[in-house]
Amino acid sequence: MACHFRRAIAGLISKAARIHEEKIVPLIQVSNPKTSSEGEFLLPIKPLIDIGVLPPDSVESGTAQDTIANLTNRISCQHPVLKAVSNKYGIQFSVDQALLIKSVLSKEQEDREQYGRRSDLFGVRKGEKVVVEYSSPNIAKPFHAGHLRSTIMGNFIAKLHHALGNKVVRINYLGDWGVQFGLLAVGFQLFGSEEALQTNPIQHLFEVYVKVNQAAEEDEDIHRQAREFFRLLEHRDPTALALWTRFRDLSIEEYSRIYKRLGVQFDEYSGESMYSYRSQQVISQLREAGLLQITERGTGVVDLSEDNSMSFYSTVTRSDGTSLYITRDIAAAVDRYERFKFDRMYYVVDKSQEDHFRQLFKTLEKMGYTWADRCHHIKFGRVQGMKTRRGEVVLLEDILNEAQRQMLDNMQQAATTKHMDNPEEVAETVGITAVLAQDFRGKILSDYKFDWNRALQSKGDTGVFLQYTHARLCSLERESGMLVPDSCDPALLQEQQALQLLQQIAGFDQAVHKAWTELEPRHILSYNLQLSHLVAAAHKSLKVKGSPKDVAEARLLLFHAARVTLANGMDLLCMTPVDRM
Repeated sequence: MACHFRRAIAGLISKAARIHEEKIVPLIQVSNPKTSSEGEFLLPIKPLIDIGVLPPDSVESGTAQDTIANLTNRISCQHPVLKAVSNKYGIQFSVDQALLIKSVLSKEQEDREQYGRRSDLFGVRKGEKVVVEYSSPNIAKPFHAGHLRSTIMGNFIAKLHHALGNKVVRINYLGDWGVQFGLLAVGFQLFGSEEALQTNPIQHLFEVYVKVNQAAEEDEDIHRQAREFFRLLEHRDPTALALWTRFRDLSIEEYSRIYKRLGVQFDEYSGESMYSYRSQQVISQLREAGLLQITERGTGVVDLSEDNSMSFYSTVTRSDGTSLYITRDIAAAVDRYERFKFDRMYYVVDKSQEDHFRQLFKTLEKMGYTWADRCHHIKFGRVQGMKTRRGEVVLLEDILNEAQRQMLDNMQQAATTKHMDNPEEVAETVGITAVLAQDFRGKILSDYKFDWNRALQSKGDTGVFLQYTHARLCSLERESGMLVPDSCDPALLQEQQALQLLQQIAGFDQAVHKAWTELEPRHILSYNLQLSHLVAAAHKSLKVKGSPKDVAEARLLLFHAARVTLANGMDLLCMTPVDRM
């Protein structure tokens, strides 16, 4: 990677601008491979404003260029930094190219699967404790497409933090409590089938739930029976608990099968049910602290406004004194801090719940929990257009099946498809990669329209293109007839395509760093796609077979470094690289 060079450049700037070196290191970027003719590294204008080298209005006033030029003139270059040039982008630095080639390739060989994760950009990391709550479907209901983004986004955040040395706890907080389970229990007595429950439990329970809701519209007694069942459940009636436990266990078993296909694992399955009793303690705590107010309707509220005007408040109890979803969320947050002493806790839930989490975090703060500011809502937009060819809105498993089926069709029709023993498995892996890449393309807060045809194309910026590139690089290594060398003569990698590819490999850590600071997978995806395009260009002109042995080995080492980097980037995005396709 580029750490040695960033630090050398930071040292020069530190002397010229009298700013601590550690502040400068994370600001220095590896230049874009296609626009790096003036230097391999860039210190952009905006970070210079952020650290006080440039005044905030310097760009608008037109003084930025003169200030940057003066700073550049004060820089005394020393090896390995050869030249500093100011331009409209910032300060561009040229370094010893041969040393850069050696450093990047040797660092990749040394770090292997850790390449991109060990970098000065991340500073000295003590290893934080991070809790990530994600996916969180309602039990006894189908796992629909709406859960996809929470599941894969939460998995990405957990994976990234784990890769960077943090201790991560992955929690699936199930919607497994409430009056709706009373309705489901009554519905199962009326419409349930043991045989159907064993065959397809989630689908059958959902059908029962739909039927009982329809019946309840015409028969108020069904609602009365449902409330009575839930009352028994809250009082831990053995018969009611046994039925609820059965529905919950069957749901988790079904969800686990789908999670396995996505490569998703959890450290803990919890749910609202765990906090039904503790939520009453929360209510007592709020009452004793003088925070609980009773409205004219009898509901319990907490005033969260700064001026005690009730302009911002949370409702924490029903009129009968029972808890609500937010009350159980408060209890869950307190329990998690007691157990894990987390440095950060992320709730990966769509943007429609923004007000809920504002209320949750502010209520925790009002209750005196100093760690409330460690809780963060990772909000995301919604997916549109996830339908089968028949035009029906589908369940998540239908999406995975459709991705596999369409990918298998494409592979069977493609002339370049290699022979493989497990085409269905490869189609599944590549199809899931296509779904992930389509989702990770834009800002997570944005809604987006899912497009099957675009997602499954082998050309263009798709997950299929990433898999094709990785498989192609694996094939190149297999068919080269050589072992990948540990090092090479940098003079043998002077072609433009080689230098651009190496420049891209050098900048992997900054893509990981940006994804980590913003919790946006698009930065790593964009990096992987650009890397794949550069691999395609280099593959055409930098032949391994038929070249002199020393040239062939140097190129093989470069392509190997590209493959390892691509695989590492895909792994951080929770994609499984294939070696044949």
